[in-house]
Formats: sequence, structure tokens, C-alpha cells
Amino acid sequence: MTHDVIIIGSGAAGLTAALALAEKRKVLVLAKGELTGGSTAWAQGGIAAVLDAGDTFENHIKDTMVAGAGLNRLETVEFVIERAPHAIDRLVQLGVPFNTEDEHLHLTREGGHSHRRIVHVADATGWAVQEALLNAAKANPNITLLPHQACIDLITGKHEQRYSGSGRVWGVYALDETTGKVVAHTAKATVLATGGAGRVYQFSTAPRGATGDGIAMAWRAGCRVGNMEMMQFHPTCLYNLEVKNFLITEAVRGEGGHLLNPRTGHRYMPDYDERAELAPRDIVARANDAEIKRDGLDYVHLDISHQPAEFVKGHFPNIYEKLLGLGIDMTTQPIPVVPAQHYTCGGIMIDLAGRTDLPGLYAAGECTESGLHGANRLASNSLLECFVFGEAAAADILARWDEFDAPPPVRPWDASRVTDSDEEVIIKQNWTEIRRFMWNYVGIVRTTKRLERAAHRIQMMFGEVEDYYGHFRVSTDLIELRNLLQCADLIVRSALARHESRGLHFTLDYPKTLAVAKDTVLVP
Repeated sequence: MTHDVIIIGSGAAGLTAALALAEKRKVLVLAKGELTGGSTAWAQGGIAAVLDAGDTFENHIKDTMVAGAGLNRLETVEFVIERAPHAIDRLVQLGVPFNTEDEHLHLTREGGHSHRRIVHVADATGWAVQEALLNAAKANPNITLLPHQACIDLITGKHEQRYSGSGRVWGVYALDETTGKVVAHTAKATVLATGGAGRVYQFSTAPRGATGDGIAMAWRAGCRVGNMEMMQFHPTCLYNLEVKNFLITEAVRGEGGHLLNPRTGHRYMPDYDERAELAPRDIVARANDAEIKRDGLDYVHLDISHQPAEFVKGHFPNIYEKLLGLGIDMTTQPIPVVPAQHYTCGGIMIDLAGRTDLPGLYAAGECTESGLHGANRLASNSLLECFVFGEAAAADILARWDEFDAPPPVRPWDASRVTDSDEEVIIKQNWTEIRRFMWNYVGIVRTTKRLERAAHRIQMMFGEVEDYYGHFRVSTDLIELRNLLQCADLIVRSALARHESRGLHFTLDYPKTLAVAKDTVLVP
């Protein structure tokens, strides 16, 4: 099937691009699983923008650069932050019900920010944004939304019926999960908005589908990737064996929550950093990790019970209700928390127009390395990046439309030499193994020896997975396993290449930070 533009991913970046493109073009949006299955709906915190009278773009730029430990690209940071107020206006027009106070947007503050600048919808901003964008997309006749499509590989020149080595991207092969058939979707331009690779790790706040599909597909097609070693770990994920991945937002610390050692009751953050609980995430996550490892704990305590009960319920209604259902009253009790993988700061290299290295291929959001986050993401800059680059990619596609050729005939997916799998257990075993060794060897604190062990495991698994992929029909689980393994490889290679500790990459073998900040760029 041919459309003008294909967008892979139905979160904030993908739907922002779709809505901007649909003013003039026919757009196909492909989603793996449900349309709401991405990370956007899970973003509790909010969106950072300079809207307060005493705040300036310079302040927001400086806070972003400080958090990013000098690895950010200044022109990207300026580009995104200067467009933030416009992005908020656009969301207000779409009907996002941001919290207000005296006719103005209510602004909260999070770790690393020097001012109150986070607009939010209580503690469920992402869900409200996702809903508003989806409603607008569903109402737009130029947008076709297609859920349950697991994308396998980008269609490039080598898939044309007349083979070409151009590297030009013409769309994507996708497994329709409802029929089991693989369909070739072609278009003049393709946008990857596929999110991060958090599920490479055993503990992650990312949704189940965050398997780095776009990063892996772009790498296989010939794109460079950058800074994949920069994995952000959120310091406070609920520790509960029944409930997976429930995040306790940064704002609980922003509004006065303390981190305590459950064995001693000692408030330890001031021992690690003068900013205490409001230090950037990498520092807080490493402190939590150190307390847990040193005392052999399962978790640490996050306590806001010293604040008035009405204040806590008013600020964190969803978290309060959720915890109450699990037998924890956060107005009177501490919350057990552990660090968990939270955000992929590296990814596909893009420019300010969202262009990748391959003609016809754009990318936006968490799957990219735009230069905004550097070595650590500042809280609530992530949704902002999605809106700004979703619009930037759409604007560039529309501006260059007349230069794009129509897609040539491409070869259909060939499944003639494969059979149905007889050994699904292999996928499950490999998936579990990757997530475990990545957590233990490539986690919050790293060593060269551990990284080499992970690299060795990955090389052994590549052979197994490729052999399996070559013999059996594709399934979503198999596609995801292949992509997870590819992303694990990119993370470990990047981590081994960085001989310093900077931001989120902390290694006991190179504890110092070098004088000059350099990106880790891998070339296929």
C-alpha cells in the first residue's frame, strides 16, 4: 500500500509529526500493539517550558547543559527550548487540560531545574497529551491509524525490484499481528518515532514495547547511532513484586520527599550531594544503588509523610490511589523504591530537521540522538523534544516535497524458506538472559571486565538469534528479541569506547571526567 508519508510510532513524536503533515499529505501511522502502547502515556511528570515571569531561555538552556554534563549540542538545546512555549500553546489548542492557578498554567519544579517551569496535568501529563493527540489524529481524514503492526526492517534501495545501493528509504516491512502476514508499506518519506530501548534491562519503567526497534532498524539500514551508553536510570521506581514498572515521579522529591535508608532511618542524600534529593537523576540513582549494594537491601525508602495529608493527596492523586490499593498510605508511610532504567538518551543521529543519514528517513523523540540530552536528560525535556522534532521533521518533509521521487516497485516479503517455530522457549530464554546480564553488567555502575563479559554473551547470542530468524516465521516476540540484542550490542560497544565517567556513564575503571566532551558515534 502506498501513502505519502509513513510514521512508525503513535506516541507524542509520531502523532505531532502526523498532525503537521496531514494539513497537506496523506499519512499512515503504524503502531506496535495498541495505539496508546508507547511511553508517552506513562510520562507522569510534565513538559518543561519557560513560562514563569522570573525565568529565561538562558536559564533553561544552562540547566539542560549542566545536566547533560557538557555532551549536549548547544544549537540543539537552543532550538528546542526556544520552541517550547509554542509547543505548549499547540497542546492547549488541542485541549490538553493543564493544571492552572489564578488563570495561569500551574508550574512545578523537578530535579536539576533552577525555576518552576513544568506544566502538568496532575501526575498523569503523558496520558492527557496522548489522548488529545490521538483524538485529533482520529478526527483527521488524512491520517490512517493502523495498530498491531510490528515493523521488521526498513525498505531501502536494496529491496527495489531493480536493486539499488542508494540507501534511499522507501518505507517498511511490517508484520500484521492480526493476520500473521508481512506487508510492504511504501511512501516518499518515512519517520521513525519508535521510542527507546529500555526493555533491554531487567528493571525498567518503560512499557513492554520499548525494545529499541527503530534504533535497530535504522542501524541495520545504515544509519549512525550515538551515545548509546547514556542510559538514564530513574532513582525511584516502586519496589513491588506484583506490580511492574510503577514510577514514583520526581515531583515527590520536588515537593519535599526524603530518601531514607530503611535499616537505619538515616536521610542519606545530603551525604552524597549538597542539592540532596533535588540533585540530577544520575546522582540520586547512584546514591540509591550504593545504599542498596552496601547494606544488601532490596530497596530504599522515599518518605513524604511529614507533609500535610491533604497536600500529598492533592498533588499526587493517582500515585496515592495506586499505592493505597497496594496497602501503602503515602501520607503516613514511606514508599519502598529502587532505581530502574527509565530513558534512552542516545539513539539514531539526526540534525535539526530530524533528518537521519539515509535519504527519505527522518526520526524524532526517544529513538534519536539529537544533541538535546547529552550525557543525561533533564527531567521533563523528553516530551518537549518529541513535539519540537515531530514538527521539525514534518516541516522539512513538506518543504522538500517536490524533490522526493515516487517509491519504485519493491520486492514483497519472502517467507518461502521458513516454517512455523517449534521452539518458542528459545525466545523467552534469550530475552530473560539479555535483560539479566545487561542489568548486572551494564547497569548504573560499570567496569570494563563486566562490559567485556556482556559483549562476549552478546556475540554468542547473535549466532543463535540469526539462525532462528533465518529458519522460522517472524513473530512480534522474535522481531523484538532481534532488536533488543542489537541494541544491547550498541550499548555495550559504546560503553567500552568511553574511557571516562560522564553523566549517566559511570565506570570504576575510569572514574574521572575528561577535559573535552566527545560523542560516542558508531558507524555501521
